[in-house]
Amino acid sequence: MTGSSTQFIVQGALWLLGIFSVITWTLIVVKAFQATRAAAGSRRYGSSFWAAPSFAVAAALDRPDSPLGRLASAGFDALAGADDSGAGDLEHSWSRHDLLERHLRQQIQTERRRAEAGLAVLASIGSTAPFVGLFGTVFGIIHALAAISHAESASIAVVAGPIGEALVATGVGIAVAVPAVLGYNFFVRRVKGGAADLDAFAIDFVTLAQKAGFRVPRAQAALAHPLKEVLA
Repeated sequence: MTGSSTQFIVQGALWLLGIFSVITWTLIVVKAFQATRAAAGSRRYGSSFWAAPSFAVAAALDRPDSPLGRLASAGFDALAGADDSGAGDLEHSWSRHDLLERHLRQQIQTERRRAEAGLAVLASIGSTAPFVGLFGTVFGIIHALAAISHAESASIAVVAGPIGEALVATGVGIAVAVPAVLGYNFFVRRVKGGAADLDAFAIDFVTLAQKAGFRVPRAQAALAHPLKEVLA
């Protein structure tokens, strides 16, 4: 293998690591923005939901585009769909219960997949970047050996460039992998924490829905008579 071809491979490894770095930081910034926005929206809706005087009034609240808002929408839509079925006897109350729980579980899984989007790329970059750098290092050393053979001399002037390039490849590989691994671990913890919060909200939602008979009054009626429902 000639020195020019090995140098080309080293340069290709460095360019690939550069692309990995751009992808990593882009994902970190995007995921951080999404996580911050989702957490803020969920906090706002959670405050409004728990401040509502009744379950019926909570059903009439505006639900923002946030994990908690979408989960509540899935629950209220499931109950509204069950109400539209015309089943009004106690025998079908458990089917409403099952329907509600199924919709909530499905929405939690959807939110989890949404939050995990892109994390596999961070994990892949974090695990492969050091090896790409090592790959460049190996061919950098081969380039140095070829230079020694060609010049028939092992002086610093001959080997400094190729060896230095090889060490740079190793360092760049590590520099790319570290933020990818840290970002992946950070966002995985956020996903687990968010999923736990959604699970807790879903349990409370089912409890409140059970107290309301697994039925949601029409939003207009709930808003028109909030005080009446509270006194009742």
